[in-house]
Amino acid sequence: MPPASRQSVTKGRWRAVALSLLVHALIVAAAVLGWFTWKHEPPMQALAVEGSLVDPREIQGIEKLAEASPEPPPPEPAPEPVPEPEPEPTPPEEQGPPKPDPAEIEKRQEEERQAAEKLEQEKQQLEREKEQEQLRLDAEKKEAEKQAAAKAAADKAAAEKAAAEKKAAEKKKAEEAAAAKKEAEERARRAAQEELRRSLEAEERGNAARNSAEANRWHASIVAKIARAWIRPPSAVAGTTCVVSVTQVLGGEVTRVSVQGCNPDEAALRQSVENAVLAASPLPTPPPGVPFERNLELTFAPDR
Repeated sequence: MPPASRQSVTKGRWRAVALSLLVHALIVAAAVLGWFTWKHEPPMQALAVEGSLVDPREIQGIEKLAEASPEPPPPEPAPEPVPEPEPEPTPPEEQGPPKPDPAEIEKRQEEERQAAEKLEQEKQQLEREKEQEQLRLDAEKKEAEKQAAAKAAADKAAAEKAAAEKKAAEKKKAEEAAAAKKEAEERARRAAQEELRRSLEAEERGNAARNSAEANRWHASIVAKIARAWIRPPSAVAGTTCVVSVTQVLGGEVTRVSVQGCNPDEAALRQSVENAVLAASPLPTPPPGVPFERNLELTFAPDR
């Protein structure tokens, strides 16, 4: 039988013996307590009784009263003395546990040593795994930081490149806009110069035409028609002259008349000239080769 089994059987046997002794000690103590109680009960004492003569009729009344009342219960019997228990036989002495076998002790010690060595090896292996895991985590962290730094640098370079390209595009756009504006301004300047040149040429041609003999004859025909429509007022004298501004439309229809001044400067004379211009409308049209003049400034001298 293995040492562990022998130790278990020995412990169970001692436990049973101790429990048996405890039960017998309780029984003996209960018996002693009962005997001690019975032995020391107090003795009964004699009581003195005093008597007197009683009338028989009273006795009969008492008997009737006793018959009517219930009988008292009988007294409880005294407890019987408990006999003293016989002493239990003393159990045989248990022999102590057998001495362990030296070979078994050596084997158990070897097993414990091997278990300790195995536990130490497992502990060292676990520490090496922890160190390797920490090294791996550190390497992964460094690699992640390196990648993050590279990504940040790439993002920064891309952002700088995009900003530079945007700035260059904005500069190019501004330059193109400035060039387009400058070109438009130059075209507008050339167009204005051309328009001015054409206007000057037209004005020169108009002035030349207006100052030509045909234009003078046209103006004279207009003044003659106004003179034919003029009604001389009484205040008019010989040699009267007036400067008249006339606005007309194509076809010679007069739209506005303004007498700038007369000699003599009289209201009746100015009014008569204005009436004559309106009465002469429509005015004669210019001959071919003479430009139409919307605004005319004529010298009205009917006596010439």
